[in-house]
Amino acid sequence: MRTLFKLVAGAAAAATVAAVAIAPAMADPINSKGKTVTPKETDIVGVGSDTIQQVLDQFSLDYNATIKASAPHLYSWDATNPTTAAVHDVIRSKTGCAKAPRPNGSTEGILGSAGGPYGLTANTQTKDHKNFCADFARSSRGRAAGDPPSGPGGIQFVPFAIDAVTYATNAVTNAPANLTTADLAKIYTCQVRNWNKFKGGHSGTINAQLPQTGSGTRKFFLTALGNGTAITPGPCVDSGKNESPNNLPEENEGVNKYLQGKNTVYPYSIGKFLAESFHSAKCLNGLCTPVKGVVCKPKKGQNRFGCDTHGAMVLRSINGTKPTSGKGAKQIINSKFSPAFVRLVYVVVRWTKRTPDNLPKYLEGIFGPKGWVCTKKTAQTDLANYGFLTLGKACM
Repeated sequence: MRTLFKLVAGAAAAATVAAVAIAPAMADPINSKGKTVTPKETDIVGVGSDTIQQVLDQFSLDYNATIKASAPHLYSWDATNPTTAAVHDVIRSKTGCAKAPRPNGSTEGILGSAGGPYGLTANTQTKDHKNFCADFARSSRGRAAGDPPSGPGGIQFVPFAIDAVTYATNAVTNAPANLTTADLAKIYTCQVRNWNKFKGGHSGTINAQLPQTGSGTRKFFLTALGNGTAITPGPCVDSGKNESPNNLPEENEGVNKYLQGKNTVYPYSIGKFLAESFHSAKCLNGLCTPVKGVVCKPKKGQNRFGCDTHGAMVLRSINGTKPTSGKGAKQIINSKFSPAFVRLVYVVVRWTKRTPDNLPKYLEGIFGPKGWVCTKKTAQTDLANYGFLTLGKACM
């Protein structure tokens, strides 16, 4: 991971953020005119992770602008409904596909057993059996126990950017500004319940929160706390009044009611935080709920996709390493951040033996080592705008 950082840190620091916002923030499949579309059955469609959904939305818009109208287009369904905030609402991923709940998070995007008919490994096909209803899954975690292997009948994790995860608290907090991996593990296994047990902390019962269970950020964070083996959260985690597995916060946000107060601690994608804080429009209301289908209205120079939902959250240091470097809107992920909390983000595809890198041939032009995401300046600018570091020469 440190080698990857060396390859990309310089380029990322010099990246110029382009003015990409031209209309109210929208998501779910849209065409070049900003109109919602149902993808054709020959189009390339993805589902899954919240963390990387906005950059894939931007990829979709920018990639589709470079191809013929008759060519397969790239589309990406968000983890939750962007105009209603509904979870698991029913969508039709492509023409010729039956309506089914949208997968929410990396695991649901990857596994048919978790994400239903549109989970990648469900291998659901269009009515004529000529195309799949989901061609890739967005994932903010790597391969995990329970995932199919790489090989015939399996799946391939294709990295396309670098992210990192740290813990966040509200700006006014009883928590210290730095915790170690061991400290965080004790918090999330409920061995320590008061912030005054840590250097720099003040008296207050810890409110340890995690995102919804299909979240790749949740899985990655718990694995980092366990030094490679995911820890099991204790009973004090996600234990707010009336909180249950059915209403946990979405990942990478700070406006949820369970995330308020001086005692909250919550994992947060550093890349997503940077995009929200410095490149996204403010929500129309404090809860970031849709107003007539609109959550925010980006201005020129702001990201077209995604709104600033970080609330009062502030990123904190882990093991004495700061989460970002640089100042203000020029901040990027710190290349010296604690290595266990640095991650790749992926598109996950069906494994094939027909190409050298085991990607389906029809996806090579987008996600392969010589594809659009790896080689085009527009894609690299998109990644910078949405807070991530590029892979540079390490792409694939």
